[in-house]
Amino acid sequence: MSDSLERLYLAVLAARDLDPATSRTARLFQRGPSKMAKKLAEEAIEVVIDAVNGDSEAVIRESADLLYNLTVLWASAGVRPEDVWREMARREDMLGIAEKLPKSPMKLPKVASPRVAARRPIVALEGRTARKRH
Repeated sequence: MSDSLERLYLAVLAARDLDPATSRTARLFQRGPSKMAKKLAEEAIEVVIDAVNGDSEAVIRESADLLYNLTVLWASAGVRPEDVWREMARREDMLGIAEKLPKSPMKLPKVASPRVAARRPIVALEGRTARKRH
């Protein structure tokens, strides 16, 4: 997946200076980060609505739009895909899964290895019950 996003990112960089009359990417760059953010938010909402409605084909299409608009915003902000992957790896090292960081500090068990010390058990969902895997 990261190769696909890397290719998309490079394509966005290549298109940012094209004619805004013919390039959606150039038009977004011309309109600035606030327009980019608005488009990203719109696509995120569309993904959510389609997911709630159970329309997986629409979720796929809108997710592609969401990733495109996220990549445009990254490029505008000077963020590279590898910066995001590095953060995901940091979270995985800390939490055992690359999830959103908790808002309040976590109490982590003390163990010998710092890499293991920061990991939480992974929860796997089966049906309506959750079971922890260690």
